[in-house]
Amino acid sequence: MKSITSVYKIGNGPSSSHTVGPFHAAQTFGNRYPDADAYQVTLFGSLAFTGEGHGTAKAIREGLPGSQIIFNTEETDLPHPNTMLFKAFKKEKEIASVRIFSIGGGSIRIENEASEEDKEVYPQKNFTEILSLCNQEKINLLQLIYILEGASLREYLKKVWKAMQDSVERGLSTEGILPGGLGLLRKAKFLYEKRCYNESADVTMNRLIAAYAYAVSEENAAENVVVTAPTCGSCGVLPSILYYMYHDRGFPEEEILNALAVAGMIGNVIRTNASISGAECGCQAEIGSACSMAAAAVATLYGLNIDQIEYASEIAMEHNLGLTCDPVNGLVQIPCIERNAVAAMRALSAVNLSRFLYTTRKISFDEVVATMYRTGLDLNEKYRETSHGGLAQIYREFEKEKAATGVLA
Repeated sequence: MKSITSVYKIGNGPSSSHTVGPFHAAQTFGNRYPDADAYQVTLFGSLAFTGEGHGTAKAIREGLPGSQIIFNTEETDLPHPNTMLFKAFKKEKEIASVRIFSIGGGSIRIENEASEEDKEVYPQKNFTEILSLCNQEKINLLQLIYILEGASLREYLKKVWKAMQDSVERGLSTEGILPGGLGLLRKAKFLYEKRCYNESADVTMNRLIAAYAYAVSEENAAENVVVTAPTCGSCGVLPSILYYMYHDRGFPEEEILNALAVAGMIGNVIRTNASISGAECGCQAEIGSACSMAAAAVATLYGLNIDQIEYASEIAMEHNLGLTCDPVNGLVQIPCIERNAVAAMRALSAVNLSRFLYTTRKISFDEVVATMYRTGLDLNEKYRETSHGGLAQIYREFEKEKAATGVLA
C-alpha cells in the first residue's frame, strides 16, 4: 500500500476528483510543455457529465491558463470514468497528447507512467494482513504506521489538522448563499449558535458535530480550501468529529494526530482494495469511506483495541453500501452537505456498537470493502456522479413541473 499521506490532500473544493485532481493534472502537463502556444483539454465521463457544476473547467484553467475545454459526453469506452485528454500545440501543430485519469481523492494517474505516489510504503495489502502483523509483533496500529511511514508523517498530519480546523472555523463564521444557482443558504453558523430550550447533552453533541460537518462541506461547496478525507465530497465527516473531540471534549492535539493517522490507514485500505471515487463506485466510496475513517478515529481516541477499531470501521461502511452519487445540478451541495453531517453521527454509533459487540462479529473489514467495490461496479452509471439519476433527476423533473404550472419553488 501507498503512504497514508495520499489520503489527505489540501486543496480547493468542491470535488477532489473534479477539481483537486484536474488542477494537479493541468499543472503537471503545463510544466512538461511550458513553451506551447495553446492547450486543449477534453473531459470525458463523469467530468463531462457534471460539467461546470463541479468546477472542473475552472480548476483546469487555473492550473493551465488559457486552456480550451471540451466536454465529451458521447464517448463511453473509457479506461476510467474521470478521463482527461491533454493536448499541447506549437504554431497550431500538435506537439503532445497525454491521457490523465483523476482516480479519486485528488490523485491522478498519467497513462503508461508510474508516479511518486505509487511508491509502496506498506508491504501489507489489506487489513487482514495488517492485523496479522500487529498481533504477531505485539504492536498496535499506530506503532505500525509510524514504523513504516517514519517521523515525517507527524509533521504532515499537523498541516492537515491545521487545514481541517481552519475550514471548520471559516465555515462557522460565514453566512450567505452558496454559489452555483441552487440558492442554498449556508446553515453551519445557525446550527452552531441555535441552542434548543433545555437541550440535553446528546442533542448538543449531535448539533455541534452537524454544525462542524456543515461548516467544512459548505466551505467545500464554495470552492474554498479543504482537506480530502478521503475526498472533497466527504471532507466534512472526519474533521467534524475530530474538531468536536478536540474543541468540546478536550482531547489533546497529539491524540488527534494519532487518530488522523489511524483514520488514514483505513482510508488507505479502502483506496487500495476498492475505490474512493464517486464516479467509479457511487457515494458509498466517498461518504462510506469517510464514515469508516471517522469511526476508526473515534475508536482510537477512546483507546479501543485493534479488533474494535476494525469492527467500528466495518459497521460504518456496511451501512453505507449502495449509497448513490446523484448531485443536484452537478453541484456538491444537495445531498452532499447534509450527508456529511449524517455520516459523522453514524460513525459515533458504529463505535458504540463495536465497543460492546466486537467479539460477536461475522464480517471483516476487508469483506465489506470488497462488497462496496463490487456494489459500486454494479451500480447503474447514472448513479455514479453523473447527475443523470436519483435525486438529481427527480429534482429537475419537479422543477420543470413547477415552472410549467406556475408554482414557485
